[in-house]
Amino acid sequence: MVLMFMSDAIRSAPVSDSREILLRLRSNISHYIKGKDDVIDKVLICLVASGHLLIEDLPGLGKTTLAYCLARSIDASFSRIQFTSDLLPADVIGVSVYDESTRGFQFKKGPVFANIVLADEINRTTPKTQSSLLEVMDRGKVSVDGETYEVGSPFMVFATQNPVDYGGTFPLPESQLDRFLMRIHMGYPGEEQELEVLRNSFLNYDDISMENVVGHEEILAVQRRVWDVYVEDSILEYIIKIATATRTETEFKAGVSTRGSLSLKMATQARALYYGRDFVLPEDVEAMVDPVLCHRLQLRRQTPDPLEERKIARNILRSIMDSIPSPV
Repeated sequence: MVLMFMSDAIRSAPVSDSREILLRLRSNISHYIKGKDDVIDKVLICLVASGHLLIEDLPGLGKTTLAYCLARSIDASFSRIQFTSDLLPADVIGVSVYDESTRGFQFKKGPVFANIVLADEINRTTPKTQSSLLEVMDRGKVSVDGETYEVGSPFMVFATQNPVDYGGTFPLPESQLDRFLMRIHMGYPGEEQELEVLRNSFLNYDDISMENVVGHEEILAVQRRVWDVYVEDSILEYIIKIATATRTETEFKAGVSTRGSLSLKMATQARALYYGRDFVLPEDVEAMVDPVLCHRLQLRRQTPDPLEERKIARNILRSIMDSIPSPV
């Protein structure tokens, strides 16, 4: 998760202003992403929390379009990296090139230098190339040849992967999965929503003409406001009990890391702000547990079907939640 530090000129937005900004953003995206309000909500909560998002679902369900609509709605720079087995780290972060005129090396920035970076089919590239994203996803910076370059803010990696076609793929290592604040699914649209999509004339996201409705400074101000959302000690203890229970659950190879606990706290603060509150409720924790923690938990016993493995992990996590009393 990238921690954002703002100048005095960009202060935190009041709760009411934050809510209005996010509703404006939500409305604009929902014009093109039909019947997926819950998905849009989670994407915006992830953005507000300065986190990165992994969407695992079948091709053709609007994952790329969703990333594009988000970038255009906030007037942000957008880049798409098609991950393949022959992609190199330099193709992602950039490379130093010798400049004859200056008799020195000049750094040529790669596509990761954008506000919204779509890492399409991220599990189709090698672990070496996947690892090139670790630093930038954690710190918002890229180190090349002893020099450090900031990618700017807001910054969000919006990654996709296909959960069915695993031929020629490389499973994301635990360190990479831990960098994503959330993992969510799109799912098929309803018949009415799909009919509305078919009535539209555009086929590709490049055909979409959108106006930005939120500026950079507004998003940064909302992200800054998240840190001021109050989290009572009973909520923090609730989060710790959940994390501890995953660490003692014999079905999991390992429990949730401290990064995972911090991510859950941050997500609950972002959700509270998204719904117009400056304090966290137990329902925020319960709503964020699945998207924030489930992808960080791997089963000790392997199953031949990855989707079945996700389902089992989710059910175990749900059982853990049922066994822990919610704070009053």
